[in-house]
Amino acid sequence: MAVSVPDVLVESCATRQALERLAAKWRILLIYALLDGPHRPARLRDRLPGITQKVLTETLRGMEADGLIVRHVYKTSAPQHVEYALTELGKSLETPLAAICAWALEHSPPAA
Repeated sequence: MAVSVPDVLVESCATRQALERLAAKWRILLIYALLDGPHRPARLRDRLPGITQKVLTETLRGMEADGLIVRHVYKTSAPQHVEYALTELGKSLETPLAAICAWALEHSPPAA
């Protein structure tokens, strides 16, 4: 059975739009970080060395707008207690991402 490959070069292609959303530098890494459950922003920063607070906040907001994560506010007064978790849509990326990981391991150069 042949796999149907969409024309991702066409701007209106749904696959292209999904790839562009996921291609943002930190999105896939945040999905991986949230696969084991909800996390507070400080924990996400600890797990992703190099991400700034500004970029983390912007990326989380974009992912929330795209329906990949949900923001839970447990305490609204200072200090605020907020956690982020994957939605079902976000969790549905686990299998395709695992396939990419398996492909990368299979095709990685041998260790020196």
